[in-house]
Amino acid sequence: MQFPSRDQVPPAASALEWHTNHLRLLDHRSLPEARVWVECRDADEVADAIVQGVVPGAAAGVVAAYGIALAARRIGRSADWLAALKPDLTLLAGSSPASAQLGWVLSVVIDRLQRLPSSGADVPELLAQLAMDLHLSDREAARSMGQLGLQVFKRHASQSQRLLAMPGNLAGGSLRGLLELARAAHGAGLMEHLHLCADQDAGALRLARWALEQDGVPVSAQVLAAAGELMKGDNLHWVVVGAQRVAANGDVISDLGTYALAVLAMHHGLRFMVVAPSSAFDVGLEDADEIEPEDALLQRDGRLQLDVTPAELIDVLVTERGVVERPDAGRIAELLSPLRLH
Repeated sequence: MQFPSRDQVPPAASALEWHTNHLRLLDHRSLPEARVWVECRDADEVADAIVQGVVPGAAAGVVAAYGIALAARRIGRSADWLAALKPDLTLLAGSSPASAQLGWVLSVVIDRLQRLPSSGADVPELLAQLAMDLHLSDREAARSMGQLGLQVFKRHASQSQRLLAMPGNLAGGSLRGLLELARAAHGAGLMEHLHLCADQDAGALRLARWALEQDGVPVSAQVLAAAGELMKGDNLHWVVVGAQRVAANGDVISDLGTYALAVLAMHHGLRFMVVAPSSAFDVGLEDADEIEPEDALLQRDGRLQLDVTPAELIDVLVTERGVVERPDAGRIAELLSPLRLH
């Protein structure tokens, strides 16, 4: 990887640039003070960028799709593309194993590779186009989650509210959905102030704060330990978090501290909202309540990084496909039904 530029971040900076034979990533560890670009020219460098936190977990799926496109360009030609790309697929899958959205993106890539025409296809170009399509879809999903979350706010209050959110190292579109929701609520006059709380991933907090400040959203950064005191004395109305993975019954696997926030919210009578794209749902995981702290799904490098929030502590789940209040297995199944359009 290379670090070709370092300067002050303009408000409209793009975090990802695709250049046919390489991928440029804005290093989120350096925000908001400076802009550092990392160039990735193969899947190994893309995987390393994800592991090292160059990009937040929120972007891992899309970035991995571009990583496969780079791997295909390196290979050039193959009689069996799925076999040729298997090492790269495995490497990228291991870069963020708790991310259901990353797994979903790679499953989309595998499905496309299994349906290649018998001959004549420019596979590297096809995979690059697939990555761009997934990137666009991810942005559109975040905007939809922002608008749907805003509708929930409107149903529960007509005046400006104070919120607490934990950006964390969120996977999928959770972070972008949370940011879109904050922007939409502020634009509609329904958000007076947003407290961002984090301990584990200060980089994600800095990124979220910087992004919202560019749009004039009133926001402050707090340590996670301050959440209880803020809930007790700052007239908060909502707690908003994202998710790495959502079980079929609505249990949520997210950054360490999410469960504690949910318990505190219940104690103080605040509503608890989870913002997560449909790609974060793992219907093969019936529930997450039995997952033990030592489970690999919750750990990285031997340290507990994630926790489980039971569905009964969640008031609202917001996805790009719709909103589920008081989530349970039946409501989740209805949300994810292929027959449901909205």
